[in-house]
Amino acid sequence: QVQLVESGGGLVQPGGSLRLSCAASGSIFSIDVMGWYRQAPGKQRELVASITNGRSPIYADAVKGRFTSSRDNAKNTVYLQMNSLKPEDTAVYYCNIHDFVGRIYWGQGTQVTVSS
Repeated sequence: QVQLVESGGGLVQPGGSLRLSCAASGSIFSIDVMGWYRQAPGKQRELVASITNGRSPIYADAVKGRFTSSRDNAKNTVYLQMNSLKPEDTAVYYCNIHDFVGRIYWGQGTQVTVSS
């Protein structure tokens, strides 16, 4: 069984920063892709950032220049550093992992609220 444990969400004022973490544990095959999605109320889940093993991260246009994602393969952990946060970044953020045999795993989600 595979578990993804997310942490780091919360309430922050516009212009502030948060750092999300997602650690994978359990019977997981080698990880290929690690990424973050988000879902705001009434909207579809959307890709925020994704890192394929050995490649540079890709980002949604809405977060380019403000968010940075990184991964620590030794710890099976992916991070999302979010700077210059805006109210429209408010959403539930989900960690997403693909292994090399095509299995996909999701975290439980962590709430990020940007409000004054």
